[in-house]
Order: sequence, then structure tokens, then C-alpha cells
Amino acid sequence: MLAYVTTNPGKVREAVDYLGDDVAQLDFDYAEIQSADLGPIAARGAREAYRHADGPVLVDDAGLFVDALEGFPGPYSSYVEETVGIERVQTLVAAEDEHRAAFRCVLAYCDGEGFDASPDPIDRADRTEAAATGPDDGSSAELPVKLFEGVVRGRIVEPRGDGGFGYDPIFEHNGKTMAEMTTEEKNAVSHRGRALAKFAEWYPERSDAE
Repeated sequence: MLAYVTTNPGKVREAVDYLGDDVAQLDFDYAEIQSADLGPIAARGAREAYRHADGPVLVDDAGLFVDALEGFPGPYSSYVEETVGIERVQTLVAAEDEHRAAFRCVLAYCDGEGFDASPDPIDRADRTEAAATGPDDGSSAELPVKLFEGVVRGRIVEPRGDGGFGYDPIFEHNGKTMAEMTTEEKNAVSHRGRALAKFAEWYPERSDAE
């Protein structure tokens, strides 16, 4: 059984659509390191979650990256949403000439074993990040983690729609904001869904080999 580390059951339902019933929710509060990139954050969380679960785990990290703001809020998207609010982010972007943005998601998989070389990134150690965040027993930094990224491009607009959550009302893709889409429409184009599709294509080979 694959443990998807999240407090959001909606993420698990989306994962089940791609992976079937071989996935279950794991509510585990891992430490989130500070990094300008999603990959190291998800990788460190996957290592910590694997040590807790003692079995295969999947951790994701996601964010909104605005071109005109040099990728801000990026990995800090949740914090900015809670403290500044999406309306203020939209106002900041509206003052710029460029309104393009992207939702990005990185899935990090760890099962305690190594990986063969492939086009997908493999994070083999996070010693730099670990040194910046305090002492560790060293074991987590040695665990390889495989990363899968999903991206959906769009632009920042005035809030529209009553669905979704987070930045969905101000992120428009193909003429609709994420908040105006049905669940099925959103899942079909979502950054997390695209990352899950890549993982779902690779994972059966991994699980069959175990």
C-alpha cells in the first residue's frame, strides 16, 4: 500500500483516480524546510515520512509561480494566501504588464531503495538543506527520492467562480478560472493531476518489482 502524506482527502481522491485503490491517506506532520524550489521541500518531507511509515510514501509540494513577480509566491504560496490573501496577490499582478503564471506541483516518492537512471529527477541527498535547518541523524539524507513534476500555465485575473480553493479564483486557464471549473475539468488539467499521471505511468513497474 502506498501512503499519500496529506491532511487533504481531496488530494487522495485525485490520486485514487490515477493509482486505483493501492493508495491511502497518511496524516503525518513532517517538517517543511525553507527553499526557493519545490523539489528539496518535497524530497525532505518524503524521507521523513518514509522513516515514520516504514513503507512507500508519496509527498507533494505545490505553489503558484507568477512571472512578473519572479516566481513569487512559489513555495511560500500557502503562507502568502493566509497572511496577504489572494486578492492582494491579484492586485500586485494587475499593476504589472505581464500577467502570466503557472501552478507547479512536485511529487516525491521514497521507498527506501535506489532508482535506475531515468529522465525523471532523483534527489539523492539534501545535505545542504539539512545543514541549514539543524542537526539530523544523517539517515534521511541518504535515502534516494524520485521526483515527478506537473505544471499548468495560465494567467492571473480578477477573482471569478465559487469552486476550488486557494488561488483558484484568480488563476485562469483556457478561458476559465480554476474556481469556475467542475471538479472533473479541474482534475483533467491540474498541476497535481499531471504529476500524478507521470507517477502512475512509472509506479506499476516499481511495485511489480517489489
